[in-house]
Amino acid sequence: MDHRKLGRTTEHRIAMLRNQAASLVRHDRIQTTLEKAKELRRFVERLITLAKKDTLHARRTAARHVQDPAVLKKLFSTLGPLYAQRPGGYTRIVKLGFRKGDGAQVALIELVDREPKVEESNKGKGKGKAQKAAKPAPASAAEETAPKKARAPRKPKATAAKEATQAEAAPEQAAEPAQEPSEGEPGDQV
Repeated sequence: MDHRKLGRTTEHRIAMLRNQAASLVRHDRIQTTLEKAKELRRFVERLITLAKKDTLHARRTAARHVQDPAVLKKLFSTLGPLYAQRPGGYTRIVKLGFRKGDGAQVALIELVDREPKVEESNKGKGKGKAQKAAKPAPASAAEETAPKKARAPRKPKATAAKEATQAEAAPEQAAEPAQEPSEGEPGDQV
């Protein structure tokens, strides 16, 4: 049976899990297929358990699985102490539905006990309508001080070519009458 193989060779599967684990630690949440999320959960929870120990041996063991130094630093300096009292279950998988292209079930895998970024944006909204009213006022003042230039309508290329030939002919016609003397000027001999 080919359960937990994800349709890949061993080397490809391990490389994919390492990359996804690094992305999950770096961004705190990633979106992937449900099957990959379930396998990634096993992989990441082992890494976080190693990070809780914070020994040299644990660091070297984790470095075998994740080669990015920034990810290792975050794993041992931030996530290890954060989950020190938690006995497991460091990740959460949320089903999102089915992918449009191939119908694969998509899930969001995220680290638990992290500050959600959605709530941070809600903190700004909690101040009320004063911020919303203040934002449009500077925009309207900017429009009053600097009106936008209106763009000239585009002309088709054929019309532009005709105008160019007419413009060349017009200076020649304008130059000919300027050379002919007028009859009423003083000092002209006719």
